[in-house]
Amino acid sequence: MRLGKLFLFFLVLLGFSLPSSKAQLRRFHFVQEKMGSPFHLLFYHTDSTSAVAIGEKCFALVDSLNSIFSDYDYQSEVSNINRTAFTKTASVSPQMQDLLCKSMQAYQLSNGIFDVGLGSITQIWRNARKIRELPSDSMLQEAKMQSGLKWVSFSCAGNTIGFLQPKLQLDFGGIAKGYVAQKVIERLQSWGIHHALADAGGDMVTTEAPPGKEGWQIAINRPEEKEALLEKKLWVKNKAVATSGDSFQLLEIDNLRYSHILDPHTGKGITNGKNVTVIAADGATADWLATACSIIETDAALALAKKCGAELLITQVIGGKIAYAQTPGFWE
Repeated sequence: MRLGKLFLFFLVLLGFSLPSSKAQLRRFHFVQEKMGSPFHLLFYHTDSTSAVAIGEKCFALVDSLNSIFSDYDYQSEVSNINRTAFTKTASVSPQMQDLLCKSMQAYQLSNGIFDVGLGSITQIWRNARKIRELPSDSMLQEAKMQSGLKWVSFSCAGNTIGFLQPKLQLDFGGIAKGYVAQKVIERLQSWGIHHALADAGGDMVTTEAPPGKEGWQIAINRPEEKEALLEKKLWVKNKAVATSGDSFQLLEIDNLRYSHILDPHTGKGITNGKNVTVIAADGATADWLATACSIIETDAALALAKKCGAELLITQVIGGKIAYAQTPGFWE
């Protein structure tokens, strides 16, 4: 049996078929609550029954990856690593190995600004948002001293991980959604779906533009606002887009807004009110860059985006007006 026929055979077993080039492509949109936010899946296919089956397979993939990376799930792989990696070296799955490697590369490219080893500090701020009280400086300082990838023993060539500090915890909140959206798109492409968008709570990955369109139209929130959007829209294809801001997850004390994005130097949520949008080649890169570029100064953020081959837009309310900073090719 030839490879092409074998591939089609497996698709039939899965319950759906490749879209025919002769049939009319139709737009399908599915959404489910995944990874703490709505996960939108849009793609074009010729058959509604097959499209539903494809959607279910994609959401099952999201669930399987979430069971690896989510520290909200006590039974997840990352939760098991967080419990055991200090006392004994832990084995990692191929998916965990891949994301850890990408996280290590992001840590190096950002000079330590993007750091998935800040899970203990993340837990402190999650509780602070819950009780609406700022954590003490002493509590943050203690957690900060034992946090960070500098205390993690891991090699991209290996399949084990160890912690060098007892209270260290991994938190993939700044990279996992983009990574998962990318994997969904790659799965769709392997099934012959060439016009698709996966949106993991604002971390989006796209393939070819919808039929008859120049790209996928993406709106960007205005800084410090939940519903209002910038007038200008993005048109993207075969790219990933991620936006970070403090409009949704924040703690406001004495008129100061502390974001869920943590500065590794201070252990505190950032308060600069920036809205950061990144266009990159893949979902994981867009996701972590949006986080890192929210923390550092604007000039450094523009330089980091350029180093990573990405485009960047930063908006911020200054004196009651929106100030813009962007890379030259952002709107192109």
